Amino acid sequence: QVRVVESGGGLVQPGGSLRLSCAASGIRFSPNIMDWYRQAPGKQRELVARVTSTITSEGSTVYANSVKGRFTISRDNEKNMVFLQMNSLKPEDTAVYYCHCGHLGIAGYDYWGQGTQVTVSS
Repeated sequence: QVRVVESGGGLVQPGGSLRLSCAASGIRFSPNIMDWYRQAPGKQRELVARVTSTITSEGSTVYANSVKGRFTISRDNEKNMVFLQMNSLKPEDTAVYYCHCGHLGIAGYDYWGQGTQVTVSS
């Protein structure tokens, strides 16, 4: 059974930092796309950051404009883990953060975690 589990959310003051972790288990083939999405109340889920691991683009990253320079995504391929280091947090970063695993070569390979709450408030 595939499990995707996030951890590391919480309450932090503006300007503070948090590190989210995500671990995927029970997957036969390792994901070559791991990313973080977020959804704030009343808003659509949006892509925050993505890291791709393929033969032609090992470790390439993509970030939403709103988090560039503040957030850093990284992954541990051996452990099927992905991390999101979030610095200089702002109140508008408040959302539920979801981890997602995908695979460019496998149809239907689409796994989500349950989400972890990040609240930025003084």
